[in-house]
Amino acid sequence: MKNTLIKLPSAKMLCAAVAARFSIAARAASGVRLTKSHEWVKVEGNKGTVGLTQHARDSLGDIVFCEIPQAGKTVKAGEAISVVESVKSVSDVYSPMSGEVIVGNDALGKDLGLINRTPETDGWIAKIKLTKLDEFDTLLTPEQYAKHCEEDHH
Repeated sequence: MKNTLIKLPSAKMLCAAVAARFSIAARAASGVRLTKSHEWVKVEGNKGTVGLTQHARDSLGDIVFCEIPQAGKTVKAGEAISVVESVKSVSDVYSPMSGEVIVGNDALGKDLGLINRTPETDGWIAKIKLTKLDEFDTLLTPEQYAKHCEEDHH
């Protein structure tokens, strides 16, 4: 009888898979939608919190600069709301939904590490008073976004 070597996933791969599933479930339960350009929005009432996805942060590498949007700035869905500079490139950050910036995350000016460590929570970029709530339904669900990212890598 011949011995057959079965390659099992590494612990790191298993942890990443579990974390990804948890992240998808957590985002779905919390009213989060995402864009193909790798931004997220969490909607609460008529306000939305906007930031970069972990996938974007991982693709960009360490972010070394983030333009903080100013309160009062009006944006349309798909329009640049901020600019981030990483060790690899400079990228626009697009607003997933239309509205007016209520506040930019000034904490990023003091600790840019927030966007590198936790881009989907404490590393948010702006809070927006939303003017077109129906745009939420045009954005990707967490499951659709995960599939988009998977297809992006093939």
